Amino acid sequence: MKTFERILIKIAIIQFIFLVIAQVFFHEFDAFPELKQITQYEGVTDNNHSEVLNTISSKE
Repeated sequence: MKTFERILIKIAIIQFIFLVIAQVFFHEFDAFPELKQITQYEGVTDNNHSEVLNTISSKE
């Protein structure tokens, strides 16, 4: 059973390493320019926290 657990831990570590590499590849090297356009369209990259706070404070 210990060998099986060691294999699972190694697989989890390898998966995490590949996840980090894929994230760096997608974000730093601009692999999908369409993805950047979608996030800008949705407004995820904007800093519009003040508008949210104004909306919340106006409800009170």
